[in-house]
Formats: sequence, structure tokens, C-alpha cells
Amino acid sequence: EVTATFSGIIWQSADTHQMNFHFLWHDIQHGLFHFDKGILYTIKQLFTNPGRAIREVIAGKRVKHFKPISFVIVLATVYGLLYNYLHINPGVSFNDEKGRKIFEMVNHWIANHYALSTLLMLPIYSLATFLVFKKQGYNFIEHFVINSFLAGQRLVIHLAILPFWYLNNGSLTIKFVTTFVDILFFVWGFSSLFSG
Repeated sequence: EVTATFSGIIWQSADTHQMNFHFLWHDIQHGLFHFDKGILYTIKQLFTNPGRAIREVIAGKRVKHFKPISFVIVLATVYGLLYNYLHINPGVSFNDEKGRKIFEMVNHWIANHYALSTLLMLPIYSLATFLVFKKQGYNFIEHFVINSFLAGQRLVIHLAILPFWYLNNGSLTIKFVTTFVDILFFVWGFSSLFSG
């Protein structure tokens, strides 16, 4: 494909491939699973050395990594769809009928809008980590990127734990284990990023 500009107009050669199922499948494979810049590569890097992977992205070495916001959207969408499809019970009980209904309403909205709710929490996490780790020299947007990757890392963990949620629906033990693992990976992510 050759492009050229003349007087602000972009010209492209007419030799392009028809958009069909093969085109779409190739685009999905290339965008999500291409080893050098796919989602699997980014996941692997976040689970082998999250600090190095995030530092590379912040330093401008972004070609190999999946884009942070897209990373969260893709994983949160998959998780939200599976959570909804499997009818996961969040494992919380209420004695108060009104409190139970409010919780169920909020939980239902989050389950139906998981990607959006995850994205809405990122600025809050980012502001908190920006204030706590201010001496590390990263700006708010860099903290947004950091928290996006770490949220994606936690979503991978949640996807791995989801079958246990399904098999033990409503189990508070699974909820506590998930929360504990989340905290461990959050701490590991920041400690490897800031090297102590």
C-alpha cells in the first residue's frame, strides 16, 4: 500500500484487499495475538516483570505493548460478559431488604457495564497513586497508564479465578482469596516499578 500527499490530500494506491471475513480474522489475530505487540505479549510481560514492562511504555518503547486503555477495555469486556453469562453471585448477604436491593441494583449495573465501571475507577486509582508516590516523579497521566496495566493484570487474574467463582457461586472464601491476590499483585506491580 502506497500513500502520497499533495496539497493536503492523501492519495492511496487502489490495490487494497476486500474487507471480508478473512480480513477481519487477520485483523483480530494481528491486533490481539501478534507476539510482538499483542495482548498475550503484554500479559506475559506484566506477569514476568511488570515494572520493566510499564517503564518501557512510559519511556516511549510502546511498539511491542498493547495500548493500556485498549488492554483494560478488552479484558474488562471479556470478564463482564463471562461474569454476566455465568450469573456469578457476588457472595454478599444482607439482613436489610432495602440494602440488599440497592446492592443488587449496583452489582447488576457494574456487571452489565464492567468495562465502563473499570475505566471510571482508573482516574480515582491514578489520583491516589499519584499522591502516594509523588516523589517517584511520574505525572498523573503516567499513573493512569500504570494503573491501566495493573488493572489489566488483575483482570487476567479475575478471568483465571472465574471458574472457581462459578463452581463455588456465592462463596465468601473465593471473594477473600480474589481480594488478597489483587492486593498482592498490586503491591508487586508498584514495588517492581519503583524498585523499592
